[in-house]
Amino acid sequence: MKGSWQGSPLAGFAFVGPFLFLYCAILIYPLLLGISISFHQADLFGARRWVGFDNYARVLTDPVFLQSLVNTFKLALLIVPTLTVIALLLALALNRATRSAAIFRGIFFSSSVLSVTIVTLIWRFILTPDAGLMAEVSQAFGTEPLPFLSDQDLVIPSIAITTIWWSLGFPIMLFLAGLQQIPGDVYEAAALDRASRWTTFWKITLPSIRRTLILVIMLQTAAQLQLFGQAQLLTAGGPSGSSRTLVLFIFEVAFGRWELGYAAAAAELLFLLILTVTLLQYWAVTRKEPER
Repeated sequence: MKGSWQGSPLAGFAFVGPFLFLYCAILIYPLLLGISISFHQADLFGARRWVGFDNYARVLTDPVFLQSLVNTFKLALLIVPTLTVIALLLALALNRATRSAAIFRGIFFSSSVLSVTIVTLIWRFILTPDAGLMAEVSQAFGTEPLPFLSDQDLVIPSIAITTIWWSLGFPIMLFLAGLQQIPGDVYEAAALDRASRWTTFWKITLPSIRRTLILVIMLQTAAQLQLFGQAQLLTAGGPSGSSRTLVLFIFEVAFGRWELGYAAAAAELLFLLILTVTLLQYWAVTRKEPER
């Protein structure tokens, strides 16, 4: 019996099969179902009528969708570079085997385990102009509190700051893992050559964590293009839609207007957008990487 299983394709499938089943059931089937629904006029009660590409044509000419697209790009452009730089600087500062560094690593990572509801409640207490922390500080200095969550020019930066604070922990851990893989004798050789800190960072550290840097940028770009909870709970997309993101637009269309086919079309466009941006980032960063 044992010999009959050795070398048989069924033996490999016995190990891979459960994972493939769950992967197809949880990811592949919903993706294909969403593509199918996007070509129908559908609602939450199961009624469907084939409309072809009408949903896509409507989405691409919908001013609310286009405004949501612009808002999403604004947030991604504010969050991803800032978050990457801050996380890298903090990882460099905490990359040492001391008790204080371990404590600070735990402090910075602690925000990442909070739910989006808790995060938005914390920052609502900070940013609200009535009795928030920033309002109290402004009044202490004799100035009027700023309406961070109700001003069209301030709401996007406010959500970006909230997201950066919440998301710092995971990139820091990734950068720390990459930094700890760099051999110590490389830095010792640089010190013997009297290389400056900037030279050491630019010539040794940054090239050594290049792949980690690419991973952080790609993961954060994909995550921020799907930003939802912060915009919904802090501002509900306001004021006047100036903080409505693509995922919030999809949520409102699907569960507020019950236009499931229209929402599915917008979701598929978001999927293509994330895929395209991620592949372009990977190509732009790796095309000059020397072959090994």
